[in-house]
Amino acid sequence: MALVPPSHAQVSVLLLLLLSVLSLAAGGKLLVVFVDGSPWFSVLEMLEILKQKGHEIVVVAPEANISIKPSENVTVKTYPVTFPQEEIDENFHTFLMTSFEEGSLLERFFRLREYVKKGFDLGFISCEQLLYNKELIRYLEESNFDALLTDPILSCGAILSEHLSIPSVYFMRLIPCGLDFEATQCPNPPSYIPRLFTDHTDHMNFLQRVKNVIFDTSNFFLCDFIFKPFEKLASEFLQRDVTMLDLFHRASVWLLRYDFVLDYPRPLMPNMIVVGGVNCAHKQLPQVGCALFLILILIDFCTPKNVILYIR
Repeated sequence: MALVPPSHAQVSVLLLLLLSVLSLAAGGKLLVVFVDGSPWFSVLEMLEILKQKGHEIVVVAPEANISIKPSENVTVKTYPVTFPQEEIDENFHTFLMTSFEEGSLLERFFRLREYVKKGFDLGFISCEQLLYNKELIRYLEESNFDALLTDPILSCGAILSEHLSIPSVYFMRLIPCGLDFEATQCPNPPSYIPRLFTDHTDHMNFLQRVKNVIFDTSNFFLCDFIFKPFEKLASEFLQRDVTMLDLFHRASVWLLRYDFVLDYPRPLMPNMIVVGGVNCAHKQLPQVGCALFLILILIDFCTPKNVILYIR
C-alpha cells in the first residue's frame, strides 16, 4: 500500500521534535557539515527555525564554495583548501549544463560520470583538508556539540560524527550507488524499482527488467571512484578499518527530501522521515496552482521519472 506523505505542518513538527533532542532545557549545539549548492538552500529554513528556538548552529565549510556564506543565523567556520573558487564554479556550471543534454543512455552516463567524478574529487580534497586541519578539529572536539547535521552524499560529515562520537542527522535526497537502501536495510530490488537514466517506470516488461538489472551493475564502477578514497581517508583518520556503509549504518535520523507525488513510494524504517517540500513557502495553493498540481500527478503516472525531475 502506498504511503501517505505527511503535511507541511506535520513535517515541521517532526523536524522540531527530532532536533529538539539537542537540549530539553536550553538551546543545544548543532554542528553542520553540509553539501554545497542546492542541498544547502534546502536546509537553510530549518536552520533558521532552530536558531529561533535558541540552538547554537556552527557550519563548517571550505573557503572555496558556491553558496555557503556567513549569515546572522549561523556561525560559519571556514578553512583553506588547495583549489581556487574558479575551479569549483566552472565544474558546477558544466555539470548543470551537461545534465540537460540529450543522448543515449550510455552517452549520458559517461558524460555525467566525468563531471560527477570531478565534483567528488574536489569534495574529497575538501574533506581531507578539513580532517587534517588540527586547529579546526581541536575546536570541534572542545565545543561539545550535541549532534551533527549532514548530507551524506559526501561522506565527511559521517566521518566527523564518528570521530566526535555524536549522533548524526542526515538531511538528504540520496546516496550514490544505493547505499542509503543498504544502510537502512530497505528493499531496493532492481527487477522492480527503475534505475536512474533507464527511462523505465514501475510498470516494466521482462526485457526492461533485464535491462534494469544489468544497469544496476554500474554501481560497482560508481562506488569505486566515489567511496574508496573516502573509506581510505576514514580508516586513516579514525585509525581503524572502516567502510562508508559502516558509518552510514550509525545514522540516528534520516530526513529524506522525497515527495511521493513525484517519486515512487518506498518502504521506510522508523528513523526515516519524509520531508519533501519542507523548504517551500507556507502558502495556500491558488486555484491555478492546484490545477497544475493535479496535472503533474497525472503526468507522474505516464512519464519516466527523470523527466519529472527535470520539471521539478
